[in-house]
Amino acid sequence: MDRDVKDNLSYERVTRGIRVQVDPYYLEDQSDPEEPRYVWAYTVRIDNESEDIVQLRTRHWRITDAQGFTDIVNGDGVVGEQPVLRPGEGFEYTSGAPLATPSGVMVGRYGMSTVAGEAFEVEIPAFSLDSPHELRQIH
Repeated sequence: MDRDVKDNLSYERVTRGIRVQVDPYYLEDQSDPEEPRYVWAYTVRIDNESEDIVQLRTRHWRITDAQGFTDIVNGDGVVGEQPVLRPGEGFEYTSGAPLATPSGVMVGRYGMSTVAGEAFEVEIPAFSLDSPHELRQIH
């Protein structure tokens, strides 16, 4: 079986000229439905389309599984970094999330600041975590 199962869905949101694109994919080789443990990776691309130099300072995630259990994750930066983005620059990273159910959803925001010291939040689009083990029903 393939190592990753990509759903070919890309999620995108623009806030104050900061574009956030998320591409999630299921990690079959790290998952074990019998545990139950389902693991996803997601690649985030942040592009500064504004006229300001900005720095990503903090992150806030709300991760909800198929049974409604919600985990809140807050922290400084992303993957150990607080990138500074000049106009036209971008930053990309990959991270992951395990769930006890075969599907879920993630949504969040980044705390940003301009070089002038103005703080603002950038929305991360909600995105689905759907494994091939999820039985889908159309109503």
